[in-house]
Amino acid sequence: MTTQLIDLVPATLRRNWAAEGTYPDLALYALFRAHRVADPGRSAVVDAAGHLSYAELDMLARSAAASLRALGVCEGDVVGVQLPNSADAVIADLALAALGAVVLPFPVGRDVCEAVSLLGRSGARAVIAASDHRGVRHAADLVAARERLPALRLVVAAGPGDAPAGSVPWTELTAGHNPGFVPARPDPDEAARILVSSGSEADPKMIAYSHNALAGGRGNFLATLMEDGRPPRCLFLVPLASAFGSNGTAVTMARHGGTLVLLDHFNPGRALAAIRDHRPTHVLAVPTMVRKMLTEPAPEPMPPMTALVLGGADLDPPTATAARERFGCPVVNLYGSADGVNCHGGLRPEPPAAGPGTVVGSPDPRVTDIRIDPLGNDDPVGEIIARGPMTPMCYVGAPEMNQRYRTAEGWVRTGDLGLIDEHGRLRLVGRLKQIVIRGGLNISPAEVERAVATHPGVAEAVCLGIPDPVFGERLAVCLVARPGTAVDLPELCAHLTAQGLDKRKHPESLLVVEYIPLNPAGKPDRRALRDRLLKSG
Repeated sequence: MTTQLIDLVPATLRRNWAAEGTYPDLALYALFRAHRVADPGRSAVVDAAGHLSYAELDMLARSAAASLRALGVCEGDVVGVQLPNSADAVIADLALAALGAVVLPFPVGRDVCEAVSLLGRSGARAVIAASDHRGVRHAADLVAARERLPALRLVVAAGPGDAPAGSVPWTELTAGHNPGFVPARPDPDEAARILVSSGSEADPKMIAYSHNALAGGRGNFLATLMEDGRPPRCLFLVPLASAFGSNGTAVTMARHGGTLVLLDHFNPGRALAAIRDHRPTHVLAVPTMVRKMLTEPAPEPMPPMTALVLGGADLDPPTATAARERFGCPVVNLYGSADGVNCHGGLRPEPPAAGPGTVVGSPDPRVTDIRIDPLGNDDPVGEIIARGPMTPMCYVGAPEMNQRYRTAEGWVRTGDLGLIDEHGRLRLVGRLKQIVIRGGLNISPAEVERAVATHPGVAEAVCLGIPDPVFGERLAVCLVARPGTAVDLPELCAHLTAQGLDKRKHPESLLVVEYIPLNPAGKPDRRALRDRLLKSG
């Protein structure tokens, strides 16, 4: 294996989950292949190029796998994938699964320096990248950067545009027919995928997941949102290459035999058209996408859906209500992360109850168990720690992070603050890492964001700390105002006082923006907002 990936969850726990049926205990390609054999004509992928059935997708994946094997990609090798949402991205996922390789997907839009960091730290032997995506030539950039990546042997260029010199065209890999191809049979507890987290670290975290943790733990999460047991039809507005997008090939298809509906980039009008034309059962998005979709005229009548599934950030109650009315289905706002934590209120959440933080639901032991690690006082709020079937193996290329965020028993320290209430529900209070410390006072941006979101003139808000020579940090808020309204700082603070928010936690500066910028994973880009705040003075 290119990089040593050690499972920090005790092996006896993994085997117990397999024995009790919590895990399917099969590798991802074997799971996919079973669906292909059972129903070869079932729709597998819908994208701008058309439809692919399970049989057609399998043929392309096996061809790519055989070609990659001939080019020297071996079982256990880490292979980067930087492609937009498309059939090619799914084919690459399945081809690498069939080889027993470890896929390292990261979204298009990340600059070449970050790509080099991810590929270098993981010891990737190959990368499949977009020839041209909206004017950015990722494959050419990576060919030029090969001298900085001594382990990298192969660059494959996929998608529209000419393959740059020094790369192999993806079309050559998928053109053949290889009836004699024999897939690898990796242990289901071995690494299958490395998720890239867009967290607060200087370099994005890389987290290794096994076949079982993906298809089993994450697969059990999606199963809780499938009412009738039929294969889901999922419109992914988030990148398949994001942590949230890992619920695509490995979960929607390999575990549940479903269909992926894909857009190569998010656009609110195109997203609504995809709902109208392709009738998904589930739409996976982030709150900012929903807010943009709500400003567009909706197709009438809106096709029935099982759930709108949101991750990456909290959704304010007014927007959640508007989304339920517009889409005519439950809105499930996930609490989860690439680090291996997941909790939600389900399709029929209990009514909100008074208390600290936000109720995010009752932990599901078939997905992950959640506990609270006290902060050393009598306060019931503590750090949220998680361990269960979806817990990842380890952080990649960062032993210091394994020491910092993993316990000896395999629990993951999330960096989030919360408590378990008297009903067994998890309440999310804030983040340790995003705490703003103003003159010794700890302020949770998440708490302030929730209060700001109750203002009738605020469509979206992000709070963050900015440096201050006297207090260390001050709290600032960036917000998008609702059409026809104006929000200034004194009036906003008066509203926060009426909401009962401690005046010491009020933001001290405000920046009104036309939209909240997103990073390539679809989450609010706090770095970009902080830069704008600093430039605005």
